[in-house]
Amino acid sequence: MSETTDDAGRGRRAAASRAARDGAPWVAAAATGAPDRQKRDGMLSACIAYFFWGLFPVYFVQVADVLPNEVLVHRIIWAVPFGALIIHLRGQWGEVRAALRHRRTLGLLSVSALLIAGNWLVYIWAVQLQQINQASLGYYINPLLFALGGVVLFGERLRAAQLTAVALAAVGVAVLTFRGGDVPVIALFLGVSFAAYGIIRKQVVVGGMPGLFIETLVLLPVAACYLAWLLASGHDSFTSGSMARTALLLLAGPLTVVPLLFFALAARRLDLSLLGMMQFITPTLQFAVSVVYGEALTAAHIVCFSLIWLAVLVFSVDVWRHRSARREGLAR
Repeated sequence: MSETTDDAGRGRRAAASRAARDGAPWVAAAATGAPDRQKRDGMLSACIAYFFWGLFPVYFVQVADVLPNEVLVHRIIWAVPFGALIIHLRGQWGEVRAALRHRRTLGLLSVSALLIAGNWLVYIWAVQLQQINQASLGYYINPLLFALGGVVLFGERLRAAQLTAVALAAVGVAVLTFRGGDVPVIALFLGVSFAAYGIIRKQVVVGGMPGLFIETLVLLPVAACYLAWLLASGHDSFTSGSMARTALLLLAGPLTVVPLLFFALAARRLDLSLLGMMQFITPTLQFAVSVVYGEALTAAHIVCFSLIWLAVLVFSVDVWRHRSARREGLAR
């Protein structure tokens, strides 16, 4: 009996080691049975990441006098050296080199780079247009779009509660469209583009930080050329504005990289279902920021968001119960 237990323990540790090497940290954490301290550290890291992303609109409001495409360019350019520093400190250059040498991986990361750049650009534009609540709506419906993507692309089947959540979200969007006279184009684009980004990244065996570094590296030549043109033509805000604005634009790099670092740390320590449910911190904070900045909140908006929140609750409870049931089944 003890030999069998020892063999099982060695098997779990070997599986965890393989999962960590293959870029599946949440599998490693589950296989080794993360202790309470790891779970607390993971939840703290996740909270930091989601709070960063949730309060991002405040930063973009501060640079509202800079064109969205220039803000995007600075976000890409300054993320590269800061990301390289993080990669160096975490000893991940081997993973970066392996991904760059693998043609399929590099091709998929190039596609995901274009998707995330488009997502970032529209998000910046939405904040500057005082459409933060629409942006938050996009990230609320994102997990539901992931579920639909699984059905369409991978032949997955939705459980009854998941179908209910998707239907509630669809009704919410329909109410905003037909009763509020406002097709939530921004929300739909942000939700769809980020879901597509996530689906592509799911196909790539590379960690969060190395993946983001390669994506920004792919975008760097175009961003650098565009910034050079702005500087040469005197149309840039980087050198023609105040020192405070220059500092804010330089800050775009760390603000892009730091939350992802904390997210990567959280993913190594938390069960994926808990990590997924905690992500709703981000759009909730974004929605709160939109209220603070006095964005319009009509009756149609309230009905729409109420239905979305109900959909999120139904979806999250279902995921939690399903994961718990699976863990209990494995324990037996």
